[in-house]
Amino acid sequence: MKKSLSLILYLNIYTAIFWAVGAQQLQLNIEAEETVSASLLDSLGMQLRFNDYRSLEAETDSLLQKFQNIGYIESELRMLRKENDSLHTARFFLGKRFKTIKIFYDNTLVSEKILQKISQNVTETYFSLTFPKLSSSLRKLNALVAENGDPFTRTSLTNIVKNEDNSLSANLVISTGNLRTIDSIVVKGYEKFPKSYLTYFAGVKKGKRFSQKKLVAQNEVLNGLGFVSTIKPPEALFRKNNTTVYFYLKKENNNLFDGILGFATNEDTQRLEFNGYLNLELNNNLNFGEQLLINYKADGNEQQNFRVRVTMPYLFKTPFGLGAELQIFKRDSTFVTTQQQVRVTYQINPSSSTYAGYKGYESSNLLETTVAGTPIDDYTSRFAIAGLSFMKPQNSFLFPVKTLLSLDAEIGQRELRSATEAQQRISVTANHIFNLNNKNSFFLQNNTSFLLSDTYVTNELFRFGGINSIRGFNENSIDASLFSVLNTEYRYSFSPSIYLHSIIDLGYFENQLFTQKEQLYSFGIGLGMRTKAGIFKFNIANGSGSQQDFAFSNTKIHLSLTSRF
Repeated sequence: MKKSLSLILYLNIYTAIFWAVGAQQLQLNIEAEETVSASLLDSLGMQLRFNDYRSLEAETDSLLQKFQNIGYIESELRMLRKENDSLHTARFFLGKRFKTIKIFYDNTLVSEKILQKISQNVTETYFSLTFPKLSSSLRKLNALVAENGDPFTRTSLTNIVKNEDNSLSANLVISTGNLRTIDSIVVKGYEKFPKSYLTYFAGVKKGKRFSQKKLVAQNEVLNGLGFVSTIKPPEALFRKNNTTVYFYLKKENNNLFDGILGFATNEDTQRLEFNGYLNLELNNNLNFGEQLLINYKADGNEQQNFRVRVTMPYLFKTPFGLGAELQIFKRDSTFVTTQQQVRVTYQINPSSSTYAGYKGYESSNLLETTVAGTPIDDYTSRFAIAGLSFMKPQNSFLFPVKTLLSLDAEIGQRELRSATEAQQRISVTANHIFNLNNKNSFFLQNNTSFLLSDTYVTNELFRFGGINSIRGFNENSIDASLFSVLNTEYRYSFSPSIYLHSIIDLGYFENQLFTQKEQLYSFGIGLGMRTKAGIFKFNIANGSGSQQDFAFSNTKIHLSLTSRF
């Protein structure tokens, strides 16, 4: 029994010694005709300890390539010698280190403008590159040349020589294939997708030169539509005389329901009053890209606003579209104004569009008796309208629009008490998001509108105020012949689905009826978050003016929930 125990103990000790020796790491020592500093090896990401000889040998071969990439183009591996069981020595010949290389090129194959994107020293015959950036710069150059329609372009260097002044030079060779154009487009995943959006909204057209980089950017543009999302980047199938581009899309539910509940204290009665806002959008339910919008607003002061709009883009697969709108505004028992318009739209390019059409106003005085100081009258207006808009999207669910600029103009005449008068209406809206980093951004928006006329009546003036214009004021509570509102928000995103923002709004308006000019201010804070039910927003703001003192009773609280279904 004792002999058996001794034998087992002996075998265990032998096994432990065997595994300890087998698990011993190998160390690599680097030698050259000059001292190789530790900082240089660290910059190359050199590994000096290995679990087996095969890994050590592979790292030695890769180190030779790394030396050549940083300018030791004459370097050689002279010897790899085993010193003992754990130490190996690799002896290199490095030679002279060249920091830059002068590359001569044919300006009929590549332009100076393209070369300036990879080099800061470009002449009519050559350009210079530093060795650490040589490989990456040539890869970038290859991609830039390929964007011109030849995806099989290959760039390389030949005739690399050392000059008498101990510098390096080479010739740039660009091997080109046949220029490729987009011959056919195939949509996978959402076969009923309205392809007119590919052509006019994203700018993907048959006959255009093939560019993979441009296709990827155009693919991202489609995400801004809302009713479709991209599954993966586009792919291309190259045949001998044909190029087919494949887009992988998925239909998304993009119908929208938006509701706001607001409450504030009435300054006269000191009672709590409620106001509401409902917005319904039905988008692309017929796979045509069409939109039906129904909007209704009401507040505690018997002010009501109803709006319905129909938009049909890209009729008959052309860049032309058609839109129609009806809007009815009623202010308690004083007046009601009906507005109708029809417009023809044209998509200039994926970012810009324009329109032209007709707009008419009809307004009625509901007062049985004339109230002093309230000039309200029946009138009819007819306008020719035109406009231009620019929109740049961004890949963000909460903030999908990065830049927006729109200009709307109305030129026509008003008929009042059998008298006709020329009028013009101009409106400009501009906003932009400055993304400071992943969590911080700054939102800036301006909305300016003015009415040019010799005479005015209250029921034809612009109406603004509320959560969608200057916050901290009642909805459409301010009448103006001219107004300008600046909205600012500093936004901090805790995550992609929740953010906190400041509210600082500045406004100015004029009312020619009462020779009134006033500055407005609004300050507050807001919160937005993405929930399972939709996007929830909470805003609290207090508004005041140059003719109105600050009061806590002017504080307005707005809650909104935007739900897509």
